[in-house]
Amino acid sequence: MADPDDYPEHRLGLQRDDGFLEVRFERHDRTRPVHLAHHAPCRMLFPRQEPDEPLLGVFITTSGGMIGGDVLRISVEACPGATATVTSQAAEKVYPSLGAPGRLAIGLRVGEGAALEWLPRETILFNNARLERRVELDVAPGGSLLALDLVVFGRLARGERFASGALHDVWRVRRGGRLAWADALSLSGDIAAQIADPAGFGGATAAGVALLVADDAAAWVDEARARLARATCRAGVTLVGGVLVARALGAEPAPVQRALTDLVSWLRAARSGHPARMPRFWSI
Repeated sequence: MADPDDYPEHRLGLQRDDGFLEVRFERHDRTRPVHLAHHAPCRMLFPRQEPDEPLLGVFITTSGGMIGGDVLRISVEACPGATATVTSQAAEKVYPSLGAPGRLAIGLRVGEGAALEWLPRETILFNNARLERRVELDVAPGGSLLALDLVVFGRLARGERFASGALHDVWRVRRGGRLAWADALSLSGDIAAQIADPAGFGGATAAGVALLVADDAAAWVDEARARLARATCRAGVTLVGGVLVARALGAEPAPVQRALTDLVSWLRAARSGHPARMPRFWSI
């Protein structure tokens, strides 16, 4: 690993963010955020709750995105019996780096009988962006986590592709502390060729994954496959270690987003009785 002082950002003394967010939900008469701590640029707001929706927390980065040298840490815990949804105010943008990676650590913990939905907006990787992300999910038996992640390779409206830079993305899912699913992706060097390779991303401009970590995950696999079979992008569903994993790739971001958000909307309605829709911030 490179010495941080080797990066231009540090040698030039440029200002960088070192922020965190910690939130813990507990249920008493209803679900409430009983612990909330944050340091700029991370914030969480709690807009007025719609009558048919669980408690909604909206994650915000007041800096407007990440740059090389930033370090952000997010920790969300749903204690036994709590029910909550976490989304983001807007797409997360990862800007070009002078050399240092931006580092993002996300930890989600779900207690027994709790249900957490982690449904942030997409992450957009600008050309020459460098991002190291680690996502740790731990769900207790009897708990439920529905998670969504979408990545867009470049500012497509400006004709820009994510062709150089770096992405190192590590996911770990544990059930009751035991590893159930692991995934890692590393892109660097000639990223344009790696994305174009038929054995890689096949020229996709966007990729996404939806996860259901729950005791009944296997019961939803067949219907999830049938629904994604109607998608207008490449998509599929599998079950690994009791975790439902749905993936999608597309030449355009919109079909990928539509396929996975439709799946997530159906799952949250079929399993939990929530409305068959995404949080309202997805329509802003």
